[in-house]
Amino acid sequence: MNYFSQHWTFDPTILLVVATVALHEVGLSRLAQRAAPERTRRRRRLSWFFYSGLVVFLLVVTSPVDYWSSRYFFVHMIEHVFLCFAVPILVVAGAPWLPLMFSLPVVARRKVGRFFYLSARAGGLRTVGRFIRHPWTAVISFNAVMLFWHIPSMFELAESNSFVHIVAMHGSFVVTGVLFWLQIIPSYPMKPARGPVWQGAAVLGTNAVMTVLAMAMSFLTSVSWYTNYSHLPGVTLSPFADQQIGAAILWVCGDFWALPALNIIVRRAIKEDGSFSAVLDRLVHRSPDTSMERFLASRAPGGSPLPVDATGES
Repeated sequence: MNYFSQHWTFDPTILLVVATVALHEVGLSRLAQRAAPERTRRRRRLSWFFYSGLVVFLLVVTSPVDYWSSRYFFVHMIEHVFLCFAVPILVVAGAPWLPLMFSLPVVARRKVGRFFYLSARAGGLRTVGRFIRHPWTAVISFNAVMLFWHIPSMFELAESNSFVHIVAMHGSFVVTGVLFWLQIIPSYPMKPARGPVWQGAAVLGTNAVMTVLAMAMSFLTSVSWYTNYSHLPGVTLSPFADQQIGAAILWVCGDFWALPALNIIVRRAIKEDGSFSAVLDRLVHRSPDTSMERFLASRAPGGSPLPVDATGES
């Protein structure tokens, strides 16, 4: 039990989280004054997702998980999975954007809104915002951050510098994770910009990147990549075995988040198109009223669609 009862720390992030919750509650209260009861109840239900994400974040950075991650690589991978997936998913599902905006006094809120949405001086900021929110930017940055921080020199820099570790590494995981999951999960007033097919490809591509990274750290190498885990006092697990366990966690946890996400995306696609066969028709660009025989004939080399009689039969 000492693994769980000792090495808790006080991190200044706690104060930031407490302030965020307080502002969110102020915003919820103000929105409740002008909204229907059902919408108020819905916002309250969503708030628990948001608060759960903040709690998971605090547990990662203040609990013994953070302490043991500096001694065991596989614990560090558990920390990364929480920061890249659990925290962003819960935050995005909680849709905290309107409550946080309404935490500002009405005069300040209007000034901020007019500046960012109407002022010519903020044109550059709007361009940057559109670039950051673009689906391809979100997916590429999320995968790039995952790969970047597992480069041995960058990983060891983060381990040797607490500012780089907490602000740069952890911060980039959470921020790019939120941007990525905004492309998958509706988060009022924002909604995914691309359809289910694109979302499914993004999830599969990201899962493939994690799988290749895990393979590279496990059976495509025979040595430990990270020297900071070598010869730690009291640690008997070999650095390479530690790395292999961490790679397995990254690999398996990749499937844990990818499979449920794909299930939701497929259900969403079926709901939009009406049936699974209609989804397949859209994927292969086949007209729903085209028979399979005509479709295959048109795809054959030098082939052409079969003749159709007056009744529509080939």
